[in-house]
Order: sequence, then structure tokens, then C-alpha cells
Amino acid sequence: MIKYPTSLKIHVDNVGSCLTHCLPFSEISSTMAEHFHLNTPLLESTSMSRRVGTTVYLKMENSQPSGSFKIRGIGHLCQQLARQSKGVVCSSGGNAGMAAAYVARKMGVPATIILPSSSPQMVIQGLQDQGAAVKIVGKVWDDANAEALRLAETEGLTYVPPFDHPLLWQGHASMISEVAASLGPSVKPGAVVVSVGGGGLLCGVIQGLKDVGWADVPIVAMETVGADCFNAAVKEGRIVTLDDITSEAKCLGAKTVCKQAFEYSQCSELTIISELVTDQQALHAVETFLGRLPTLLGPLLVIVCGGSSVNMEQLISLKHKLQT
Repeated sequence: MIKYPTSLKIHVDNVGSCLTHCLPFSEISSTMAEHFHLNTPLLESTSMSRRVGTTVYLKMENSQPSGSFKIRGIGHLCQQLARQSKGVVCSSGGNAGMAAAYVARKMGVPATIILPSSSPQMVIQGLQDQGAAVKIVGKVWDDANAEALRLAETEGLTYVPPFDHPLLWQGHASMISEVAASLGPSVKPGAVVVSVGGGGLLCGVIQGLKDVGWADVPIVAMETVGADCFNAAVKEGRIVTLDDITSEAKCLGAKTVCKQAFEYSQCSELTIISELVTDQQALHAVETFLGRLPTLLGPLLVIVCGGSSVNMEQLISLKHKLQT
């Protein structure tokens, strides 16, 4: 278990404050014309704060129009690279694909999303509802990504990587700027908790922390056992490729973490703590989060990254599976 100093603080605004600072409806369209993401709420969870013994703030990225934080980076990348494009192509098990499809529709360019066979039908339908063409290739993300790269080269499409590009990280960094603006100059989080798949969110959070002068804030990088390419790389001291994704968190997993995320883990100026949980522990955390969500009121900072490929029916089914 990780032990933090007693002075550790983790911050999130209360609901009233968040509502006070929400954009008026009349301003939403103009804001999204500049960028496709929204300034998401920063909320304090009293129940989680009691559990860990310090104030816990939640950055509610699940409230983004595409359902997750991915729209920040992908929206920024598409604005820079795809305005005059014949179309975009993205490999994704869910969230990145949904963000790419949403942004492409808003920009008026065609989107082709390549998914691994592990992707749920609800994800496929959601992408098609956004007007994207969906193609199923391979078993895991790496297979789908190889096809996306091939299409980008042979058909002249703009390749939208799910997690490995500086423009993505620059876009994701905006969430930390929002956190700093919400907390004010006198408050600094004692740690930031993020989930890691391929490492894009981690890289964006690190860039954001540097941007606001919080580079010394520790980051707890969470993965599930069986989708732990970052933890494996940290342990080995080199980038490694997992044989397979055996965790139930299929759309989160990549077999290889991006190079920048690994390089950050080797940087002595940063404190990155890599931690693993089992699928059972992750499911319990989701249930706890959902069960306590109505008690959210308004300083550890947790990035609630969102997800477009899970619903209550799937959670109940997964709980059943893990209990047998």
C-alpha cells in the first residue's frame, strides 16, 4: 500500500461552486467552436474523502460530449491536422474512437474507426450513430492499430492515434489548467490519480502539471492486472510488450505503453507511483463510485476519465463472471 505524508491534500470544488462557474447555455456553442471539449466540473467526494482520510476531488471527464477525456486530445489533434483531410481513421476499443467520430462529425469530415473484436456491440452502434464507418480487425488494439496505419498510408487519411502523439497530450493537459483555475493559487493537490492504458492520459496530466508549476506533485498511475503494460515497463526498466490483454478492461488495455510515458517513469524529477488492482477490485471501485455519486459535494485529485463502452448491464454481468 502507498503511504502518503499527513500533509497530503487533494482538491475538488463543491457542487454549488461548480454550478456557479458553469458556462451559460448561450456560450456553450461558441466555446465548442474553439475546441470540442467542455470545461468539466471539479467535485469533492465526501464519502471517498472519509475512506482515504484526506479530501478527494474528482475531475468529471465522464461529462464530456463524447463520454470521456479523449475528446480533449483528439479534438486538438484534429483541429491541427485534419481540417483539409479526406477523412480520419482511428484505432480504438471505444473512447478514442468515439471522440474521433464525434469530432469528425462536427468538422464535417468522414471517420473510419477500426475496432478489435473484443469491442462491445453498444460501442459499435454508438460509433455508427455518430456517422462513422466501423471495421473490425483482430483481437486486441494492436491489431486494429496496424490496420488503421495501413489505411492512413494507402488511402491518404489522417491517422488519429488513441494515445501516442504530442498533440494529444497537449490537449489532455487542458484538464489540469482547469483544475488549477478552480482551486486557485493557494491550493495545490498532494497527488493526482490516473488510469493508464497506453499512457496518453498520463502524458497529458504530466504536461499539464508542468504547465501550471505542479511538476513536483506525485502521480499514482493505476492499471488492472492483465492490462499492465506501464507497470511491466517500470519493473523491467524498458518498454515491454504484453503477450495478451487478459484483464476484463479490454478497451483500456494496450499491449505496449507509449515511449513518452515510459521515459517519464524514468525521470528523477517526477514522482510516478505505478500500482495494480485486480479486476474484482476495479469493479468494486466502480460500484463504490456509482453508489456514492449522489453525495458528491464540491484537496488527492482523481481524474474520472469516463467511458463510452460500459453500462450497468455490463457491470452486473462482469460482477457475476468474476464471482464464479
